[in-house]
Amino acid sequence: MALNLEKQLLFYGAYHNNPVNVAIHITCVPILLFTFIALASNSPPLFNLPEALSFEYLPANLGTITAFVYATFYILLEPVAGGLIAPLLIAGAAYANYLLSTYGTTVNYWAAGIHVVSWLLQFVGHGIFEGRAPALLDNLVQALLLAPLFVWLEILFFLGYRPELRARYEESVKKEIAALRNTKGGAAK
Repeated sequence: MALNLEKQLLFYGAYHNNPVNVAIHITCVPILLFTFIALASNSPPLFNLPEALSFEYLPANLGTITAFVYATFYILLEPVAGGLIAPLLIAGAAYANYLLSTYGTTVNYWAAGIHVVSWLLQFVGHGIFEGRAPALLDNLVQALLLAPLFVWLEILFFLGYRPELRARYEESVKKEIAALRNTKGGAAK
């Protein structure tokens, strides 16, 4: 997976062009990421951090490491947008660890239930509104890694962030969807 933002956006955007499906994703993707981080935070710390790098509610467990991996990838891919979302990702990991330390396994039941419902809603968005299979069926890792950044950029684009990138992105997506329609007999809406 190359660190080319426009190429990554094109991959994801070709599967998320319907406004209702995009709205479902804007709602569900952050929930999915947070609930995944919460569930992954059940792992014990994978290594001990030096005291100078230790922060309360940020042990080096799978949840915290996941948040740092996403934050790092997003900063490398798009420094400004990545830099804006990175603190939210780290805060999400800290909050997930806090919830687990405060409420124990009850958090897991809620996180798992909400996680499943969010996935189901996204599949409804693809099946009913987008009219095509989700991106994860073509490239699972790329789809799961890009989804939160895609949603974040959709929000930032709405707020006026990088209008020239948004215009190029939207034009590329239109062309990609047209090409998919031609090669798959109109399968993409």
